[in-house]
Amino acid sequence: MNPAVLVGVGGTFGALARHAVGERLERKHADTFAVNVLGSFLLGAIVAAPVGEPVALALGTGFCGAFTTFSTFAFETVRLYETGRRRRALANAAGHLAGALLAVGFGTLVVTLTIA
Repeated sequence: MNPAVLVGVGGTFGALARHAVGERLERKHADTFAVNVLGSFLLGAIVAAPVGEPVALALGTGFCGAFTTFSTFAFETVRLYETGRRRRALANAAGHLAGALLAVGFGTLVVTLTIA
């Protein structure tokens, strides 16, 4: 199958899932953090799993790419800083980075231990 189609189909489902999480988590910034950490976990798991290129494209590039939202994270962090909530902005940036990195590592570890 065409790689662009795989990415597009995965991206469609990722965008729909991102919207659903946003609808469920009404607390501001909680939805952005949740999708970025969960998406990082999923990407770590996908990369560690013995899947072929089509699955990696559809789920990794497509789904995770559309599900996670770096631009929203960046906008929210800058907005916090501009409105005088500088400590909150720094905590938001540090929390997203730490959460995403830990989640990628955990997703990789879970799959590695599962298939070992």
